Amino acid sequence: VLVESVLVFAVVLAVHAVVWDRFSWCAVALAVQAFYAQFKWDRLLRLGGAVFQFRGAANSGLLPASMVIPLLGVVMKERCRAAGSVYFERFGVVVASTGMLLALFLSVLAVGITKPVPTNTCILTGIAGSVIIYTMKHSLTVSEVIEVLEVLLIFVYLSMILLYLLPRCFTPGEALLVLGGVSFVLNQLIKRSLNVVEGRGDPIDFFLLVAVVGVVLLGLFFTVLFMFMDSGTWISSMFFHMMTAVLGLGVIMPWLYRLIQRNPLFWLLQFLFQTQTRLYLLLYWTFLAASACGVVFYQNAKRSSESKKHQASTITRKYFHFIVVATYVPGLIYDRQLLYVAAVLCLAVFIFLEYIRYFRIKPFGQTLRHLLSLFLDERDSGPLILTHIYLLLGMSLPVWLFPRSCAPKGTLPGAGALVPYSGVLAVGVGDTIASVFGSTMGEIKWPGTKKTFEGTMTAIFAQIIAVALILIFDSSVNLNSSYAWILASVSLVSLLEAYTTQIDNLLLPLYLQIMLMA
Repeated sequence: VLVESVLVFAVVLAVHAVVWDRFSWCAVALAVQAFYAQFKWDRLLRLGGAVFQFRGAANSGLLPASMVIPLLGVVMKERCRAAGSVYFERFGVVVASTGMLLALFLSVLAVGITKPVPTNTCILTGIAGSVIIYTMKHSLTVSEVIEVLEVLLIFVYLSMILLYLLPRCFTPGEALLVLGGVSFVLNQLIKRSLNVVEGRGDPIDFFLLVAVVGVVLLGLFFTVLFMFMDSGTWISSMFFHMMTAVLGLGVIMPWLYRLIQRNPLFWLLQFLFQTQTRLYLLLYWTFLAASACGVVFYQNAKRSSESKKHQASTITRKYFHFIVVATYVPGLIYDRQLLYVAAVLCLAVFIFLEYIRYFRIKPFGQTLRHLLSLFLDERDSGPLILTHIYLLLGMSLPVWLFPRSCAPKGTLPGAGALVPYSGVLAVGVGDTIASVFGSTMGEIKWPGTKKTFEGTMTAIFAQIIAVALILIFDSSVNLNSSYAWILASVSLVSLLEAYTTQIDNLLLPLYLQIMLMA
């Protein structure tokens, strides 16, 4: 935990040194108080005093998770200010303020339920909170303050509902990241739905917002419904499929139509088959999806009836990382907009299939349970299987969060040109190589972890080679001699992979994106 905290502080101070404004000072104050509050959460988890059931075999992860959204907002604000985009500069300010307020809320919650009351942590939390609120008071307009408070309110209610319904699925830090992100998306969708201006806004952004909110609302609806009826019967399964069609065609489609001012299905078909390059990419991705399904079926066929407890090895699970890299790299080079939309569709399909598995919806629910049980690891301790969804999110978030409006030529200068590749580098290359080489040839373990020195060093070397290959094959990338910063960023994130107990598929790409954008 201490080494993980040191690495997070290194990222915070690196961003602070580059940005050096009131919000970067607030980020430093937030990091200090989150470091102390994290130990309160860890103690509550050990003693079973936390309000909800969180994922075991991991620390709370409050510090690394608390810094992600504020730092993303800070670096986005700085990039958009340099590009002269006032609207998105203010958006970055709102993102940073929202992230700080959500992290403060989680820290205050830990302090409030810790007995006896930790005096020093209370004082630090009060000082950090005062600094952040004072900065927000002098930086945000009234409408922006209301927007931040709306996200906080949504987060509180969403946390109470989902953490109760999904025990042992998240650590406090993962809950902050996932539910904070969903709360922000929901608030953005409501805000944009109430202020629709024809021709304003990119349809693919609206597509992402509606897809995320749609699948979350769908899950909440069926969770409540199946509290009162058995989800495993044919009648319930037919009702599930019927209501999915009704909600999709009767709520989500009209909502999307209102936002993009055209038929969503016709727009999607026109978008997907607009050019010949897109057609080739879709055919290639279909082949890779079939290959991934083939790996699942082959590994299950190898599982004999005598070894029902057999689990897939680390190297076997990393096959999917290689497939995902092969999926994303051509999309990033040839058509990022298509990759953006395809990733949204894939996320919706993954979550929908998880609903079918979780609720045992006929005819595929039980089959999915059997097929995916082979690939479970210690992080899938709750009722949901989320690791494959986290892998998709880790690869997609750098693409979705890339500030296109602040990059007039479609790319950012210097190391920022690698921002869309953050998921490929951190998870697809770094995490995969570290796991494969560490588990097969690693002998020197990092103190206090199961990760090896050889795995981490090989991961750093592999990511440097990957950056060189990106420079060769992607003509839009121009690093402007920022090689030392890239090496430092890759090294910090690789060390974080060795020491964090959080979901690395989600955390590592976001930290690499923050460093590259800074």
